[in-house]
Amino acid sequence: MRDMGEMKAVLFDRYGPPEVLYVGRRPVPGIGPDEVLVRVRAAGVNGGDLHDRTGKVRLVTGRAFPKGCGIDFAGEVAGVGASVRGVREGRRVWGLLGRRTGSMAEYVAVSPRRIAPAPDNLTPEEAVSLLAGATTALTALRDKAALQPGERLLVRGGSGGVGSVAVQVGRVLGARVVALAGGRNLDFVRGLGAEEALDHRTTALSALGRFDVVLDTVGTEQARVRRLLAPGGRMVAVAPDLDRPLAWLGTVLGSAVHGKGRIRFFSGNPDSALLAEAARLAEHGDIVPVVDTVHPLDGVADAQRALAAGGVRGKHVVRVR
Repeated sequence: MRDMGEMKAVLFDRYGPPEVLYVGRRPVPGIGPDEVLVRVRAAGVNGGDLHDRTGKVRLVTGRAFPKGCGIDFAGEVAGVGASVRGVREGRRVWGLLGRRTGSMAEYVAVSPRRIAPAPDNLTPEEAVSLLAGATTALTALRDKAALQPGERLLVRGGSGGVGSVAVQVGRVLGARVVALAGGRNLDFVRGLGAEEALDHRTTALSALGRFDVVLDTVGTEQARVRRLLAPGGRMVAVAPDLDRPLAWLGTVLGSAVHGKGRIRFFSGNPDSALLAEAARLAEHGDIVPVVDTVHPLDGVADAQRALAAGGVRGKHVVRVR
């Protein structure tokens, strides 16, 4: 593929506060014969972006700089490798980079297994607000927990980027959804399909009753949350407690050995089939966009500050171009 010059990309040269983020320039990535080049229109702001930037997971991310930011994207195909079939230039797509970062850039090179046609009824900003949450919720609730119609589901963090979509997916799967969220977001969460929405600051866990499935998007106090499981209940955690990593790991591992209800933890890495399924749900109106705020590319630091401050309704999104 011909050299396409340089592109804008969000970068950081050291671990630190949001101020370390800047918009720099990098070469547009070349693609191999089995890759696709995507022109990115929008990217999501995820909790993992904050951990990457602060260095909380530096044992994984390492000390090579500069680093990119972002894992999910929506845009259109700008180039197709010679060995790729079934993908055409100009097609609107959405996807994730897998185990790497850098979607907050004008272009990304990806495997065709990591993209799928984007929902036809959504803008790129709307689409990317659903992407990570929908694929995570489908994997957690349907595949890991085998959530059944009529079961009682607790979504902890019900107004966030994952939780707000998980509430909707739980409703689609026929569950009776209870969500914990901040007090000002309770009506918002009920509007997404929760039968009950309760303030996590004022509601005692002991007052919640028992649940067939618990989805935890927060990461803290999982040993206490696990006690809410009914006999045969299943708990899925999609966020680790990085402030107390050893204690958190001990809780997850210990749950498989003793006590009631093993905590299932996974780090999502969806393929094109799962992305296509999420797109179908969006196109049918079963799940709806949950955009909190759309930020410009040079406003990523503000977006990360807003996410870290809490109280988010859905997803902060970055408009790339």
